[in-house]
Amino acid sequence: MMKKILCVMLLGFFATVTAQAETITFGIVPQQSAKKLARLWTPISSYLSEKAGVEVLFSTAQDIPTFEKRLLAGEYDMAYMNPYHYTVFQQKPGYDAIAKQRDKRIKGIVVVHKDSPIQSLTELNGQTLSFPSPAAFAASVLPRAKMEKDGINITPKYVSSHDSVYLTVSRGLFPAGGGVMRTFNNTATEARENLRILWTTPAYTPHAIAVHPRVSQGVKEKLQQALLSMNEDEQGQALLKTINFKGIETAKNKDWDDVRGLNIKLLQHLLQ
Repeated sequence: MMKKILCVMLLGFFATVTAQAETITFGIVPQQSAKKLARLWTPISSYLSEKAGVEVLFSTAQDIPTFEKRLLAGEYDMAYMNPYHYTVFQQKPGYDAIAKQRDKRIKGIVVVHKDSPIQSLTELNGQTLSFPSPAAFAASVLPRAKMEKDGINITPKYVSSHDSVYLTVSRGLFPAGGGVMRTFNNTATEARENLRILWTTPAYTPHAIAVHPRVSQGVKEKLQQALLSMNEDEQGQALLKTINFKGIETAKNKDWDDVRGLNIKLLQHLLQ
């Protein structure tokens, strides 16, 4: 009898360990508020849990710099990160891309109030503009690089998220700010309707969905297949529509060589 009880206890222990080993924390870059991200990505995490047979838990951070620190520390098993982040955190701690948005090239935008008289970037010279964070690739790095190259001197003010940029510019707190088309299309209607796109950046490889090197090859493949399955059924397609994705496709590390070619050094100190 005691042997039978001991056997049951051991089976329960190993089942618990296995379940814990198969819990995946999915970190989402905080381009928008945590509340909005939870509303959009928690159903996607649940879908992936069902399809992959592992528990996928939504996670984010209060702002992009905190998200960067957590990526560096390897706190997320899987993460949705911007193109520049991927080129950095692929080096350390070694995140590996498994998927990206299908048929998509990311473009940054500079927005102004719809009634603003500003018609060109040069008119922003000497102004204070809002951006999500220093290393927000398309929303901050690309527009600021363009303005620096053209001799347009601006003072950046970092307001923590894309939605905060759109809100502050729509309310006239800043003359302009940086974002991306996906979050612009997904922001609150009252903010979007009061904005006008002034300028658009060139296009680059979009955000990566990447996994930490501690994730086993088997689980990695299950997660990738679960992501790809979103293209095939009505539930997955509906969930993709909520985040303005047309679909998901497999990705390889070399896909981000166009971003590496820009030789951005903003987060280089994290790799030291």
